[in-house]
Amino acid sequence: MKFIVLFALVILILAISSCISTDQTVNPGADILRAKGISINNSLFFKNARMAMVEEQLKARGIADSHVLEAMSKIKREEFIPAEYQLFAYDDRPLPITEGRSIPQPYVIAVMIEALNLEGDERVLAIEDASGYQTAVLAELSGEVFSIEPRPVLAEKMEKRVTELGYENAHIIRGAGRLGLPEDAPFDAIIIFAALEEVPSVLFDQLKDGGRLAAPIGKQLDEQTLTVFVKQSGQIFKTELGGVRFRLLETYPPNGL
Repeated sequence: MKFIVLFALVILILAISSCISTDQTVNPGADILRAKGISINNSLFFKNARMAMVEEQLKARGIADSHVLEAMSKIKREEFIPAEYQLFAYDDRPLPITEGRSIPQPYVIAVMIEALNLEGDERVLAIEDASGYQTAVLAELSGEVFSIEPRPVLAEKMEKRVTELGYENAHIIRGAGRLGLPEDAPFDAIIIFAALEEVPSVLFDQLKDGGRLAAPIGKQLDEQTLTVFVKQSGQIFKTELGGVRFRLLETYPPNGL
């Protein structure tokens, strides 16, 4: 009798196991993927991770702009990250790229871009994106984006990525972010993906009246605050959104590239 019961139990376990889906619709851990020899480029891994990021990191933490959510659910963040870090593209943390630079965590990017209140036809100046990812998101949300990057290697990679993705409204410019882009000013919005002790007045000069500027302010990592500045009738008003941690803005002179 015990043998019959044991045999029946084995059959039941095998039957249940055969019903478990092996489709990659659930995000397995990186170690599991490697152990199974699964090619993440040919699976649903990234798509599912991207959707989870939008739901769990953005919506759940207060990002409400449907256009920002849609853009970040569309753009493949892994394509802007070195191969060795792609499995972690949608983790809630910054990731290294190259040239000693990194890509900010998705939530911080969403907060900064949402703070610009973009409606779709604005001219935006982005400073020191480094990866091209934020520029792509901005290109989805605005009429035209001018993205300044001081490091030639990064600028070249950014230009290649946004061109391949078909963002004809995104322009990558090699130059010093502190100087802005006076020849293409004024801008409806300016966003800086690096920390400053204070915003140079030349950047406020390039902001349209009614425009918004978002930047991390503070020299020390543990003292930086994400700040939004609004220009109204020539005056600058600011709102602090919370603590962040960014490297300092590059100090390259434009003729030193």
